[in-house]
Amino acid sequence: MADWDLKKLHILRTLQERGTVTATAEALHMTPSAVSQQLTGLARALGVTLLEAHGRRVRLTDAAQLVLRHAEAVFAELERADAELLGHLRGEAGQVRVGAFATAIPALVVPAVQELRRSHPGLSVVVREAEAEAAYELLAHGSVDLALSLAAHAPTPRDPRFSRVSLLADPLDVALPAGHRLAAAPGLRLADLADEPWIFGSSGPWSQITTTVCESAGFVPEQAHAAADWSAIWAMVAAGMGVALVPRMAMAGGIGGTGEGRPAGESGAREDAAAGGVALRVLQADRPRRHVIAAVRRGAEGAPGLARVLAALRQAAAAQAPEDPTVQSG
Repeated sequence: MADWDLKKLHILRTLQERGTVTATAEALHMTPSAVSQQLTGLARALGVTLLEAHGRRVRLTDAAQLVLRHAEAVFAELERADAELLGHLRGEAGQVRVGAFATAIPALVVPAVQELRRSHPGLSVVVREAEAEAAYELLAHGSVDLALSLAAHAPTPRDPRFSRVSLLADPLDVALPAGHRLAAAPGLRLADLADEPWIFGSSGPWSQITTTVCESAGFVPEQAHAAADWSAIWAMVAAGMGVALVPRMAMAGGIGGTGEGRPAGESGAREDAAAGGVALRVLQADRPRRHVIAAVRRGAEGAPGLARVLAALRQAAAAQAPEDPTVQSG
């Protein structure tokens, strides 16, 4: 029987993710020569060729891909074993490490932690802010136990390393200067703002989301100003410098000095937002959304502490669920 060395299999999987021996060595805090030696030993033990030269890089062979398919099942089974053992040893106690993007922390993670403090005081939750790519890297390498991200910027559901849970379809409202000619216009649509100056990030998820949503409405937004911080975006809108899409979760986190998380009412603009120089409008006809998901390492779903955190996040997400847009003007 072949010698399936878990440590060496982990190195091979990391090489598949990182693409080069040097990057693999950096990720695993090894030297490149040590990585090469370990993979040579694994190939010898399994009796197959795992790597082949491809220019200045190496490429995984078909045999290596076959090995990794089986290795993923082994890793998942070990995660399940760890979950069962943890449940046996700790019951409801323990620690769960969560990696989450910025707006998810006040809107979802903090309410979940507050609920868990009441219901399961023996369970500790450690939070680490991280955008999608970094969060999944931390999750894959065991530095966090759960990652929160936007679905558009997460690995596909077919990725064998992770199990994904849909948490929330977060509505995107549009923020306009309070004195804007369309601030209280009935039936506001995204296309009505095609000629406006827009404010959004210069790169990253929010830039892509804004561009994609506007393109779906039939135009490419003209970026007048670039910012990633919601308070900065809010301040620029209030100053009349442009318009911006704002996720409902960001409002729940308290930008604009309100923290209510409620969009426009019958008047078409929030009274408290307008007082701060911003009219926040619901795009009832367009109804743009961004989808928030949680992910864990496949097989770890049964860990008692992790299951409790997921349940608390679902509860927090349910509290964030949008009201029926038919009762909102916009």
